[in-house]
Amino acid sequence: MRETRAALFMIFSILMAIGVVMIYSSSGIYALEVMHNSSYFLFRHLMFLGIGTGLMFGVMLMDYRLLRKWARPILVLIIVMLVLVLVPGIGKISSGARRWFNLGPINFQPSEMAKVGLIIYLADFCARKQDCIRNLWKGFVPAFLVMGVLSVLIMKQPDMGNTVLVFLITMTMLFVAGARLKHLVNVLWPAIPLGVFLVLMEPYRIRRVVAFMNPWEDPQGAGFQLSQSQIALGSGGFWGVGLGRSEQKLLYLPAAHTDFIFSIIGEELGFLGALAVIVLFALFLWQVIRILRQTVDPFGYYLIFGILMMLSVQVVVNFGVSIGALPTKGLPLPFISYGGSALIFNMMVVGLILNVSRTQDLGSG
Repeated sequence: MRETRAALFMIFSILMAIGVVMIYSSSGIYALEVMHNSSYFLFRHLMFLGIGTGLMFGVMLMDYRLLRKWARPILVLIIVMLVLVLVPGIGKISSGARRWFNLGPINFQPSEMAKVGLIIYLADFCARKQDCIRNLWKGFVPAFLVMGVLSVLIMKQPDMGNTVLVFLITMTMLFVAGARLKHLVNVLWPAIPLGVFLVLMEPYRIRRVVAFMNPWEDPQGAGFQLSQSQIALGSGGFWGVGLGRSEQKLLYLPAAHTDFIFSIIGEELGFLGALAVIVLFALFLWQVIRILRQTVDPFGYYLIFGILMMLSVQVVVNFGVSIGALPTKGLPLPFISYGGSALIFNMMVVGLILNVSRTQDLGSG
């Protein structure tokens, strides 16, 4: 699997390089206006990149199987952090959401760690419970309860995007592990009306859904972000307007360097540039699938599958939101969007994938 690892790391590096360039391009004007420093977000991104690189190589060098021993303590730590971040005076509020710990120059988002910790816990759980995963009380309910606790705490922040992601990760990992389809369906059908209720209980979520249905009905109000995103993508045409020449980043498109960075890519680099990014992600995920297919250790297999699911959903949702195919969700584009916690943990899971692959090679040799 050495060639696969090399291809995976090369594609990952290209995506990271694109992220550095596009974060500076998309955030420079906003940073100058708000922070009085056009390189503010670039410097912070490079700082996060340095931290993530160190942690990624640290994860690559350890024996990933040791994580099985720490799966439950990590889960407990995550639950404690998700509770603490909701406490006034401890968790930081930004844009009406209490999702971050303020650690000096770094804002740490525990929900990003929660996704990775959940995958580690479920990988260990599925590996241990292979003989009874089809049993309701021994193989399904415990995992479902863990997912429920994390979902409630993340939803309280509020963060519906990551709540849905936690739900999808859990359901798909249990399905792949062999859980009864009946048990999964019995959870899925009440989850749909619950999701509708959660949308209806918050006016801003209703506005997002209405804007998704027709952003041009209210382009200066509820549909402003989506309509500006579509203007950016449409303005790029086939070749793009040129790197650094976006007009939508001139304080028109909100979150241009985070959730909607793909729209700026489409505007500046055109259809060809946007397509190249999509192809790179497809190739990256294909390399992960190739490693997954060759992984024989149950814990390693479920670990990689969970990571694959997490990254795939984030990529698809981010693309879908940018083009208006999905309602707006706060899920950044992995490796490219600005965001410290997301970048660091996404880099760490790449280290985990490479670790599992290398360990499999050493074991087979």
